[in-house]
Amino acid sequence: MARRALLGTALCAGLVATLLTTGPARADHRDDAWTVSAPAAHEPTAHIRLDDTTGTVSLSVTRRGRTVIEPSPVGIVTEQADLSEGLRFLHRKDRLVDERYRAKSGKRLDRRVRMNETRLSFATPTGARLDLVVRASADGVAYRYVLPGGYGAVLGETSAFNLPPDASAWLGAYRVDNEGQFAQYTAATAPTGEYSDQALFETDGGYTLLAESDLTGDYSGARLAHDQGTGTYRIELADDRVQADGPLATPWRAMVTGDLATVTRSTFTDDLAPASKVPDGSWIKPGTVLWTWLAGGREAGQSLAAQKAYVDYAAERNWPYEAVDAGWYFKAGEWDTTDPDWQTNSWMPELVDYARAKGVGIIVWIHQRELDTPEERAQWLPTLERWGVKGVKIDFMDSEAQPMLRWYDAVLAETAAHHLMVDFHGSTLPKGIQRTWPHVMTLEGVAGEEKRTNTAAHLTTLPFTRNVIGSMDFTPGAFQRVGLRPNSDAAEVGLTVAYESGLQMFAGTPESYDRRPLARAYFDQVPAAWDDTRLLTGRPGREAVLARRGGDRWFLGGVYAGAARTAEVPLTVGPGRWLVETVEDGADGLVRNRRVLRGGDTFAVEVVANGGFAGIACRWRPGVTTCHR
Repeated sequence: MARRALLGTALCAGLVATLLTTGPARADHRDDAWTVSAPAAHEPTAHIRLDDTTGTVSLSVTRRGRTVIEPSPVGIVTEQADLSEGLRFLHRKDRLVDERYRAKSGKRLDRRVRMNETRLSFATPTGARLDLVVRASADGVAYRYVLPGGYGAVLGETSAFNLPPDASAWLGAYRVDNEGQFAQYTAATAPTGEYSDQALFETDGGYTLLAESDLTGDYSGARLAHDQGTGTYRIELADDRVQADGPLATPWRAMVTGDLATVTRSTFTDDLAPASKVPDGSWIKPGTVLWTWLAGGREAGQSLAAQKAYVDYAAERNWPYEAVDAGWYFKAGEWDTTDPDWQTNSWMPELVDYARAKGVGIIVWIHQRELDTPEERAQWLPTLERWGVKGVKIDFMDSEAQPMLRWYDAVLAETAAHHLMVDFHGSTLPKGIQRTWPHVMTLEGVAGEEKRTNTAAHLTTLPFTRNVIGSMDFTPGAFQRVGLRPNSDAAEVGLTVAYESGLQMFAGTPESYDRRPLARAYFDQVPAAWDDTRLLTGRPGREAVLARRGGDRWFLGGVYAGAARTAEVPLTVGPGRWLVETVEDGADGLVRNRRVLRGGDTFAVEVVANGGFAGIACRWRPGVTTCHR
């Protein structure tokens, strides 16, 4: 049933799909080569070719006539059928996918999807059937395999991506928690090993971010395998055998493609995913969060008094949420969940009531092992809902193997049923999950603020890699971690905009905010849901300046790596006159600068080594002196 539902995605509410052709391809007049182009002119085109001698299929991508992905193998192997060679062409079907949907978080809330889709059907000499479904949109190309069933477990894919050897590459070493640091290579010089499938390359055709979408427990998570000296990146699955009990549609192998601004702004992986499974999302509310782990550690999590003090601070600042991290449900061994009276003994209901009276919602941390069985979830989730908890931060999944992905399928449905927003840590990557399950507000899957090994270059790469595919719980704002983070205070403020997260967790201490009133005032203003996103300027590993619109104001976040410089920032947020207020590094701490500019003007920011800035731009007219409200 799950696969039938997946294959029926085209019939879900809100989808407008127009069947254009049935039968052999009309445009190509050949049975061994096909093209699939985006509806917009001059945008990505997929080229699919069948080798008449070997029966193998390859796929390449061009953009404006230039190479994006060189011809690369496609195919899948199961216990009963090798669907990677000996194939013959059967027929082709084309359609236009035209959708509108509204997200709860992300780079923009209102989304429009237009993709051309082609389904190419092939068969082996024994009659085994493989459908290759290819989509092309203005910002990407993707493909997936569809099998009718009865072929047994999947043993692997022959899918790979061939890049020009000299293509610039930004890669993160693969880890089960997806917290590898990004580093720059060329496609061929990257060391032999496994890499995250969120890999960014620069070719003649522009930038391309490899990604995955619509990953569920029906399949297995992917990573990239590479041999130094080649430009080939192979798909490897987390499981040696992927159980397939019926018809199978694999996740999308996605290539987010365009200039750097297009890739950064793209919602392609969300657009490929199925529509929302949450019928009423009125309870899902993004927001900023006072996070207490880096502020006070487990000791704070074990103290009702400490948590009430944090709630008081969040209420004073009008921050909508406070997050209680590890420690709260195993307080110094006095009680735990093996105690039949643990729900009665917990002080969490008192904290939730206290916070509610002050207009603050509570989010709680919980280890995945407390939720790994249906019985445990039936104990925990209704209890948290009854207490009035707004969301859960679930930690330490550390796997993308099929059994864990099936756990995700279960917990996603159950947390939605109990009106609990979700923040996943030690987790998979977004991969379209936030469209299908919009109560997933953010995921870690990043070497974030907790890591002591971060570099400024890594920080400037994240907007173009990990954060492209969905919300990222980096947890900025840890001003107290002097010497443990590579960037300046102004850059730390800028991260709250440069990085998008539906729950933006501030990782500092109240004392560190109070010592930086300009940062604190900025945090009071910054939203966690955006109406639009634009890249103002950037280069992975060097600099990233993003503008995100909340209502009629644009918030600016800039992060830089390397030596101090005078940075030039184009204000490409619309015509007219704008007041731009920036928070920058000064000789004695943070300073505020104000400028009145016209849309399209360029302004200068003095950036310290590994520095940055934050800003707000609002419409200017005589008498307007600040963008703060």
